[in-house]
Amino acid sequence: MSAGRSAMRMGPAELVQAAAMARRFYLEGKSKIQIAEEFGVSRFKVARVLETALERDLVRIEIRVPAELDAERSDALRARYGLRHAVVVESPAEAEETPDPENLGEVAADLLGELVDEGDVLGLAWGRSTIHMAAALDRLPPCTVVQLTGVYDAGTAERGSVEAVRRAAQVSGGDAHPIYAPMLLPDAATASALRSQTGISRAFEYFDKVTVACVSIGSWEPGISTVHDMLTDEERAHYSSLGVAAEMSAHLFDSDGRRVGRDLGERCITVKADQLRRIPEVVAIAGGQRKAAAIDAVLRSGLVTSLVTDTSAADYLMAAGPTPKPALNRADPDGP
Repeated sequence: MSAGRSAMRMGPAELVQAAAMARRFYLEGKSKIQIAEEFGVSRFKVARVLETALERDLVRIEIRVPAELDAERSDALRARYGLRHAVVVESPAEAEETPDPENLGEVAADLLGELVDEGDVLGLAWGRSTIHMAAALDRLPPCTVVQLTGVYDAGTAERGSVEAVRRAAQVSGGDAHPIYAPMLLPDAATASALRSQTGISRAFEYFDKVTVACVSIGSWEPGISTVHDMLTDEERAHYSSLGVAAEMSAHLFDSDGRRVGRDLGERCITVKADQLRRIPEVVAIAGGQRKAAAIDAVLRSGLVTSLVTDTSAADYLMAAGPTPKPALNRADPDGP
């Protein structure tokens, strides 16, 4: 057999040996040193044989994830924004314009099942996506669950954030600390008075203990931002003039991720931005083309460590302006 032909083909003995070594390595989990000892060869020979087995298609490695997850986009998005976790879900073709498809909540529920450990304090902010997530929860280790914001409408509390907190606590078997108050109040004095009420102040005491938080993101337009919808026309115009591009937990951000309109927080029942920044894991759930620019703005703020989104938003994010500063740096873009 010529040298050229030998380079193209493996003889039967080589094939059998390569198959055996590959089985030991890929299926049985044995190390190259263990395989070398078994076959009486060097570990370098084992490495060459395994490499040849891949090149000759004797071994095929297939990476499979559930069809609804896009592993390639997820990894690319994680790397681009320096996130700890990024999970991208396929967008249904008929729902591309829908913000926060319900399947995002289902995937986020599974992610929280991975991230939350026994004894953690889980914080849930107001948002449709977090409500969908809580409804989909079927496993959580024992943990305390606290509400991080007031609600959009106190009259719907039982069907919104309060119920989400109760649901998560029920699944985990831990304590629940809901907040029975609106997110936005008419003035700072009213908000301050509410914060001092016993039930609300007890929830606020847990904010600095939160280890995993789940938040939503809103773009600055009707129906997509809770805060936008709660303000008067005059107030909306004022904050729009400041360049608001996104909101998260009643905090406003411009397109570069800088916080603007900080005075609004004085009227809100919500976790502070610096408290969010100190939470080890902050998971944002947001998707859809209409929210894509807002998601980019919030990710650039450094407040979020992980993201659950969909392919329509992910495609925008991968092409959105210059590469942002890694989120896990978590430095305040506004400075000290």
